[in-house]
Amino acid sequence: MEDRIREKDSAVIRLGNLFFKYRSYIPVPFLIVSLVFMRPTPASMTAGFLIALCGEIIRIWSVSYAGSETRTTSGVGGTYLVTQGPYGIVRNPLYVGNILIYTGIGIMSNALSPWLQAAGFIFFTFQYYCIIRTEENFLASKFGETYRKFFESVNRFMPGFRGVPKEILSDLNFSLSKGLISEKRSIQAFAISSLLIIAGYFLLG
Repeated sequence: MEDRIREKDSAVIRLGNLFFKYRSYIPVPFLIVSLVFMRPTPASMTAGFLIALCGEIIRIWSVSYAGSETRTTSGVGGTYLVTQGPYGIVRNPLYVGNILIYTGIGIMSNALSPWLQAAGFIFFTFQYYCIIRTEENFLASKFGETYRKFFESVNRFMPGFRGVPKEILSDLNFSLSKGLISEKRSIQAFAISSLLIIAGYFLLG
């Protein structure tokens, strides 16, 4: 039984490494389908934009602590363990933000609704679950007891407000300006996608 569990974990970690390496490109087909088959309505654009905006705000808040390390594609890693800000509410706020952004854009476009949106949500949740499991393996080996306490205090995806033990609270400076610079490409992609959907609404209407 333990061997089978280890084999399963190993497969998830291998998949997580693959997803991590290509995570910037994997959403492209989803976004293309969302734009090609879009049938936006005022309600879908409003609801979707607000959901995606929440995701982008979470990302900006997160990278304002974590910095540009989140942009690496060389492999799973990390110089330090961030336990402040959004990381004290959910262990993986960047990935929660991404899921909200992609889901929100799908809802905005109203393309192939509700199948595309549901499929996108399920796929991206699975993708980030695999990446997270890979990162957890790395962080546990690097930060040991500190990460174990963090793991036990904060959930992967579901927000919680129990708080992080003071002895493992990171001491990083919050820098919104650096966060905005690091998040520049994501903000641009979000803005362009939103504008294309809004333009599509008027052209298709």
